[in-house]
Amino acid sequence: MPRAGRCGGGSDRRLVSAWVSDASDWCPVSDSPLNQPSIPRARVVLLSGPSGSGKSSLAARTGLPVLQLDDFYKDGDDPTLPLLPDGGVDWDSPLAWHRDQAVATIRRLADHGRAEVPVYSIPDNGRVGTHTLDLGGAPAFIAEGIFAAEIVEQCAGEEVLGDALCLRNHPLTTAWRRLRRDVREGRKSLPVLLRRGWRLMRAEHGIVARQVGLGAYACAGAEAERRVRTVTAERPAVVGA
Repeated sequence: MPRAGRCGGGSDRRLVSAWVSDASDWCPVSDSPLNQPSIPRARVVLLSGPSGSGKSSLAARTGLPVLQLDDFYKDGDDPTLPLLPDGGVDWDSPLAWHRDQAVATIRRLADHGRAEVPVYSIPDNGRVGTHTLDLGGAPAFIAEGIFAAEIVEQCAGEEVLGDALCLRNHPLTTAWRRLRRDVREGRKSLPVLLRRGWRLMRAEHGIVARQVGLGAYACAGAEAERRVRTVTAERPAVVGA
């Protein structure tokens, strides 16, 4: 028999009598918004690293749902975009990215298991639509992108952080992977890709150091995969407990 509570007052004897004579006089406790069932809260693994370090490939190998943080880039006509000395947009600056929107989406995914997320086209320099990301009951999900380490502190404060990782390779390896990907996907013109690639290769050690300073753990892909498996094996917290 389900647990119930009476809408009115009275003695124990009157309560029993009311149950027998008039069931409509009772209100199930589960109807109250204060007695909603508890649900597991998913945790996020923030996967950062220099552009071309293998974040997307590793995220796919884990088999977990993936939130692409690059989809939170600002549109190309946004007046707040940071600029390089030559006047071009500095797409590698966290100021080119909607940080608060990304954190809010992670919070919704952790609490509700699904969220509407933007779809960003790098060649078009802007959002081209949205889609629903559904965790399907997964205990954890990956949020990957070059700015993932920027939100480690916020996700920890929201109590949704499972781990924060920074993929680390040799700069030449990263540069070659990045160039092949960007040419294949037609992200920018070849001269732009070469200039950016040279600048990022020279800055790679500093990029990794900054992400570690923000709270990410630097490691190669194999160790990152082991740490992700550890997060998925841990018992998640419960929403509404």
